[in-house]
Amino acid sequence: MIKWIDNIPFWVYIDVFYTHMIKLTTIIKHHMKYFLCAIIFLTTSISSIAQGKTDVTVKSINGIIDELLDQITIEKGEKMDTIAIRNLFHPSAIFTVADVTNAETVSLNDFLILLKDPYYEQGYLEKEIHKDCSEYRITKSSYKSKKQGSWYDLSVAECIKIARKNRMVQIDDISSKIGIEDKSLLKFGRDIAKIDISNIDGLSKRSDGNLILVTAISPTPAGEGKTTTSVGLNDALNLIGKKSIVCLREPSLGPCFGVKGGAAGGGYAQVVPMEKINLHFTGDFHAITSAHNLLASLLDNHIYWGNELGIDIRRVTWGRVVDLNDRALRSINVNLGGLANGFPREDKFDITVASEVMAIFCLATSLKDLRKKIGNIIVGYTRDKKEVYAKDLNADGAMTVLLKEAFMPNLVQTLEKNPAIIHGGPFANIAHGCNSLVATQTALKLSDFVVTEAGFGADLGAEKFIDIKCRRGNLSPRIVVIVTTVKALKMHGGVDKKDLKNENVEAVTLGLTNLKQHVENIKKFNVPVVVAINHFPLDTLPELRVISDYCSKLGIKSFNCKHWAEGGKGATELAKYVAEVAKNNSERIKQLYRDDITLWEKMRKIAKEIYGAEDVLADKNIRSQFDDLQEKYGHYPICVAKTQYSFSSDPDLKGAPKGHFIPIKEVKIASGAEFLIVVCDKIMTMPGLPRVPAANSIFLNDKGEIVGLF
Repeated sequence: MIKWIDNIPFWVYIDVFYTHMIKLTTIIKHHMKYFLCAIIFLTTSISSIAQGKTDVTVKSINGIIDELLDQITIEKGEKMDTIAIRNLFHPSAIFTVADVTNAETVSLNDFLILLKDPYYEQGYLEKEIHKDCSEYRITKSSYKSKKQGSWYDLSVAECIKIARKNRMVQIDDISSKIGIEDKSLLKFGRDIAKIDISNIDGLSKRSDGNLILVTAISPTPAGEGKTTTSVGLNDALNLIGKKSIVCLREPSLGPCFGVKGGAAGGGYAQVVPMEKINLHFTGDFHAITSAHNLLASLLDNHIYWGNELGIDIRRVTWGRVVDLNDRALRSINVNLGGLANGFPREDKFDITVASEVMAIFCLATSLKDLRKKIGNIIVGYTRDKKEVYAKDLNADGAMTVLLKEAFMPNLVQTLEKNPAIIHGGPFANIAHGCNSLVATQTALKLSDFVVTEAGFGADLGAEKFIDIKCRRGNLSPRIVVIVTTVKALKMHGGVDKKDLKNENVEAVTLGLTNLKQHVENIKKFNVPVVVAINHFPLDTLPELRVISDYCSKLGIKSFNCKHWAEGGKGATELAKYVAEVAKNNSERIKQLYRDDITLWEKMRKIAKEIYGAEDVLADKNIRSQFDDLQEKYGHYPICVAKTQYSFSSDPDLKGAPKGHFIPIKEVKIASGAEFLIVVCDKIMTMPGLPRVPAANSIFLNDKGEIVGLF
């Protein structure tokens, strides 16, 4: 084994000198089948090299390379010392091997298997012709903060640096790519603008481009990467000569300050300016929050000044919202403090993304349509149980005024200077989970291809995209991309998050049942499916092969995509396939259910055909609510509020559970958004913060830069 310098602890050595990457180029003569192109050296735990068990001293990365060349050079009949090679590297080191035409990323174990190739038994000589050794430094504090993470976690911390190093072009250059003149832009600085659709000549008369929907398997803490894949695919489409726009949702401050959530992608597949997008951006969420709370204020004011409409304060259904996670606001009392403050009653807060105003904002087709839908919001009931609407309070006009500028789609750019529209952001576990209809429709008029995403897994986001958004906007995606990762499949196969770095083909195989059900579900909508494997550095060849082989058995294509590390060029094969299928597919999608079947049967159909449930469970009161709503709202689609982590209502049931039941806890009518919300089990519309919120580590450094956002 190899002794480290002066017996310094491994993590300290890495702390002072290097983090995780070595690049090496060599050529191997004689009967070599492969040559080593690159080595990525991981530093997430102590390796045998740090334990000082050999007489060979390695004092640098160059020393490691020299020792590797020496160890893999053998004469005919000589046995290669694979143990010595293994001890040169951390167990989770990653190698890129290649022949003349192909290159693959393999684990240390896979690399050693390649070195045992029969060709090598004849002996070979390794001769270095060129070497590029790049060393990266990290601080002690940053290393400690990531000590429990993986190589990928350390890399994620670099996303913000990647975004900052990017030299953005002016937003005028982006808008000109898609034919938007300066008169149609409301600029927020040099790199963000809102699009004034009313100023784009002949927009409505243009033909639509090809719509591509990106969704995913059921989410896991390991991550799947829908947004990253959407951005990478869009960049790849532009790279191969297609005119493409990506349409994404806006991030919420709740996750950003709670669990480091975001919606700007990652690595080299990002939209920028990333920090602005993930924080206040153009203020759309603040406008939605204000409009929602204006209605709440007008409601209480109406009751205070005589309650002419006869609103029963016990039956007020319109609460308040805030764009932060705050469990203390889930249930509150208002109007306390005496007669001057009004009539005391119970109230609540939801997170802004759960607001019906957000849902309406993302489904309206114009400002006129927006006002109409806002006016139809039910705020409560009279003593004789008649609906009271926002328009009865004369709130619709002022609310629309607050939303006037917010309703314009936001134009930004990707790292590769391609157009991106980011607008609206309901969560798919509590709402319909899609970006705004007006953004998607606008992009379809401005481009040949439009890549958009639906929230969480395909059972929530994609189903709602097709059954709600497509129904309202007359949209029809030409192909659906289902994103998966090796890590996520392992979790669905029963592996704990802390063990994901270890190769586990069996767990991946077990987890593929989750992918299979999502694929089968999408096929029910009469739309082609392709699987994008969002590549992580620790993925091994056997794990990747079992996914591609399984997809082949399902009769669909799969692509190993490296857009996170390589940008658009890492997803070009996926882009070529998607473009070809989308262009040649003229079939319309088919919704899961017709408008004219009952609300109850719609819910049962979703539960059985999408979630794989035996049936739904509902008590007598819930059934009565369905019956009461049927006459007036029976033609509405269903929007299920359910855990995103499982096909069932139990977040711990991974894979593709069968025989389970979906319990219905509550039914709410969203008469403005025009759908029925069915709340299942313990889903909440106001999340709480974790024990250690992400906000605890966010601050401004001496340069005024944001630190700790991700």
